[in-house]
Formats: sequence, structure tokens, C-alpha cells
Amino acid sequence: MTIERNWAGNLTYRASAVEHPSSIEELQSLLARGGSVRFLGSRHCFNDIADTDGVLIALDRLPVVFEINDSRDAVRVSGGLRYGDIAPRLGAEGLALANLASLPHISIAGAVATGTHGSGDATGSLATAVRALTIITPAGEARTLSRGDADFDGAVVSLGALGAVVEVTLDVEPTYDVAQHVFEHPSWDAILADFDEVTGIGTSVSIFSTWTRTDIADQIWVKQRHPEAHELVRDDLFERLGAEPATAKRHPILGVDPVACTEQLGEPGPWFERLAHFKLEFTPSAGAEIQSEYLVPRADAVAAIQAVRTLAGQIAPLLLVNEIRTVAPDYLWLSSSQGTDVVGIHFTWKPDEAAVREFLPTLEALLPATARPHWGKVFTLDPAEVRSRYQRWDDFAALARRFDPERRLVNPYLERLGL
Repeated sequence: MTIERNWAGNLTYRASAVEHPSSIEELQSLLARGGSVRFLGSRHCFNDIADTDGVLIALDRLPVVFEINDSRDAVRVSGGLRYGDIAPRLGAEGLALANLASLPHISIAGAVATGTHGSGDATGSLATAVRALTIITPAGEARTLSRGDADFDGAVVSLGALGAVVEVTLDVEPTYDVAQHVFEHPSWDAILADFDEVTGIGTSVSIFSTWTRTDIADQIWVKQRHPEAHELVRDDLFERLGAEPATAKRHPILGVDPVACTEQLGEPGPWFERLAHFKLEFTPSAGAEIQSEYLVPRADAVAAIQAVRTLAGQIAPLLLVNEIRTVAPDYLWLSSSQGTDVVGIHFTWKPDEAAVREFLPTLEALLPATARPHWGKVFTLDPAEVRSRYQRWDDFAALARRFDPERRLVNPYLERLGL
């Protein structure tokens, strides 16, 4: 059997087989065999959320669905498609999504199921764009849930615990351009003194740091919808931050060739060529890496960043880059931004998982008790503590039992969480 790994290579799947059905009927036939199953998207999760000792079913070869509705405010797509697959097609139709994650390489179903997000004070996670989704349950039944249905808010960020998400309907809007600017060496004291103003300077704002210094961050990336981009010139703010405009294109990780990054220096371009940090045709970020992320309510964000700052000496030797960005609130039961706007503190670690896992309890102990770990990344927080940070956890567990009464989708990851 070919050894199957996740994208980062830090996890080898334990599955007895990996299947690639080419039709819904073939998917249903595979499910009819019984036994434990899980579903694979683009394999960008860094933990064992998708793993099983049964059969892994990849959704990448199911028929391509791309259908814009008559009102031109929604598109129905295959769950196994990547955002980078549909974004240029939407652009060609004069349409756009409100948001993209840092990389367009991730599958739509997988990103939504794990609560993956982009950035922006007024921008929700990728899951908030979901208007409807069709799930094939372990029993082979097709169930379509739409926004407003009783179970919808629980079914969108599902951790793969309900079935295979084969189709997703996403909200779209008229296309728009975005300009991207990078500013270097801002003062941490100044950032934290005016944190809300800093994160509100653009449509999407990311603060990058390697934590080799605690007085300054490395970069602030600002993405702004055009033509509003002309309003970005806020010399007073950046003077207070001590930041300087980058004079050449930059990569989030200092010293790495920025060829893989989307265009900067204020040059406007289509939304799908600017909202992500990385281009689809290149390996995103570092490639060989481990990721962790903790999302904290905005009210706790400065305290959380200060906690990270105190650990800089332990973080820097393990780190490739830290990114801080914001997400608007929503009502999805297992969304990390459920009920509150949040600030994501994201760590791209060097590929030494043992050292990262040894350090994470120290970090998690200093973060506010409101911090929610990203479902698809590496964390060591006690599962009972994780459950307690989601008010609708018990409702989700009941929903999972209704969709999967035989617990065929329950793997060690979900067992640890108490499903």
C-alpha cells in the first residue's frame, strides 16, 4: 500500500485504504461496506482530525459542480474543490467571495468543516459564506441543509463528524479589486496601544513576527478593497507605529524569496489575486512546517499577545513566523468566532513536532481561558477544557449522533473530544 501523509508530512495516515470515488453513487457504495471511515480534502490539517484505521475517502475526484444561481448572489460547488479552483472562475463571471484564507490551496469542504478563516474586522470566517450544504451520511443518505434550517448552524463547522460534504452553496457578490501594502518594523508597544485602530486600517490586516525581538514586529500586511485603497495612506498612524513602507515585495517569513506571494506595493488587482497571501501555483508558506493557532475574543487579544511576548525567548527558536489577524463573529456552533469577534494568533513552527508539543502547554497555560484552538492544527489543551469553550457543544454532539448513530466517523481525535 502506498504510504499516505498529510500535506505537511508530519502525519502518516493509519488507514487500511484510501479510496477516490468518481461519482456520488460510488461514494455511497463505499459507505455501504460498513466500518470506520473518514474523508479527505486537501490534507492541510496538521493533526489527526481526518485520520482513521478504517477507510479514508478522498473527495477530489467527484464530479465538478460549479453553478451560479439566477440571482447571481450564490454559487453551488463541489465540496472537494479548492478555493483556488473556483476563485478565477467566479472572477471571470464578474463575481467574488468576501474572503479567502492565507492560501487558496485548501478544499472548500475541509476549510469550512474546521472553521478556517481569512482576516478582517468586518469579515467572517470562510464558513459564514455557506448558504447551504449537501452531506452524504455514513448510511449513504443525502441531506441538504440551508441557512435558517434548525440544524444548519451546527452542521457547517462539523469536524467531519456528520458525513461527506459533497456540495456547498456559497454567498457571492460583484467582483472587486484589492491593493496590498506591507509596512516594516512597527513598534509592539504602539501596536498594542492602538490595536483596534491598527487592525481596522484595511479590509484585511496581518501582523507578522518571528519574535527574535520583543520591541518590534517584522511586518504589517494591509489588504484594502479598491478604489477605497487610496484611503489607506495614514501617515499619522504609521508614524506612531514607527513603521516604514516596504520598498520591495516581501514574504511573511524573513529571508524567504517572495516569488510565491501575491502582489504587493499597492498595485491593485483582482480579489482572488490579493486576498490570499500565496499564489496557487506555488507551495504556500514554508511547506515543511507545523501549525498551531488560538483564537481569542478581541477583548482578551492584547493580554494574549502580551503573554506570547513574554515567551518570545522560548518561541523564537521553534518558530518560522507568527501571524496575528482578526475575524468577525458568527453563530455557527463550533466556529472559533461563535458569539464574538476574535483575534487569531497563528504559529507556523519549524518541522519539529516533538519540540512544539513539549512547548505548547506552557503557551496554552498563559493564554486567556477564552482561547479556542483551531480544530485542524496542533494543540495540547485538555479536551474537556476545549469543550467548555463552546456553548453549543452538547447540541453538536447530539447532532453528530443523529447523523452517525453507529459512530463510524468517530476516530481518536473525536473520541478525545468526547464525541
